[in-house]
Amino acid sequence: MPPNQAPADTAARSLAHWSEDGRRTMEAFYALARLDYRLLAAELDYPALLRGVADRAGDRPLTLLDVACGSGKFPETLLSDTGVASLADEGLRIDYDLLDPAPFSIVEAAAVLRPPFQEAARHEVTLEGLDPAVGPFDVVWATHALYALEPARIEDAARRFVAALAPHGVGLLAQGTHDGHYLAFYRAFLEGVRGGQGTEYVSCERFTDALREAGAGATHEVDVRRLSYEHVVADDDRDVLEGFLQRCAFDDTVSLEEMRAAPVLGDYLASCHDADAGVHRFRQEVDLVLLTPNDGTSA
Repeated sequence: MPPNQAPADTAARSLAHWSEDGRRTMEAFYALARLDYRLLAAELDYPALLRGVADRAGDRPLTLLDVACGSGKFPETLLSDTGVASLADEGLRIDYDLLDPAPFSIVEAAAVLRPPFQEAARHEVTLEGLDPAVGPFDVVWATHALYALEPARIEDAARRFVAALAPHGVGLLAQGTHDGHYLAFYRAFLEGVRGGQGTEYVSCERFTDALREAGAGATHEVDVRRLSYEHVVADDDRDVLEGFLQRCAFDDTVSLEEMRAAPVLGDYLASCHDADAGVHRFRQEVDLVLLTPNDGTSA
């Protein structure tokens, strides 16, 4: 790829940045975005949720599919911030399948796993491309994972998610909403920097609708909870601010100064700037979608 030229569209840019070359922006991004996973970890009683699945599954290890596992920040946070690690002392083992089209991501996520999570299979593929013979799983989750889905593949991905989830199992989806920072920023980026060309991110509302259309409600209750919060970064922490925004766009060819000078995007960034406090505040809305068996046996 020529210098300073990003891949043409969203899915390609996303995949290119899940590599060692993208580590700089990944680390800047997670300086703020670790908050996403801490809030998800605080929202549910995960030990109780997993014990409930284990009770329904019987006397065997649980199976879990992590969809678009990224860098493994969600299981890492569950292990550090909740009582999930103590489940290993209770004798519970969770065989953990890693799915991601980027081999870099699978390696990164595998490195954070520890009991009760035990690495099982690796699937270097997209969700919609997962072999139909794989699964079903006791747990399926996708946390901030499906933004770059191509529109024509949303329904296929939703059907594969539903098919991968056992009737007695639990599914979890966490993704930004249409009006939250991740999607609002990227719409402004495409309009102001790319001249309106490019595929917008998939909102949680859109994928949740696709899950329902794929039959998720036939076997599972669909519970949607909204989390509202801010990512806050100091104006003088330029490297984190620029890297965070570049990662939000999966495009490190556009500098912070170029973003601020761009039409539409510049206005958006100005609206996020709290000059009195000397910080940028990026207002986030994330839907946490929990799928639990609708037969009354869920935890």
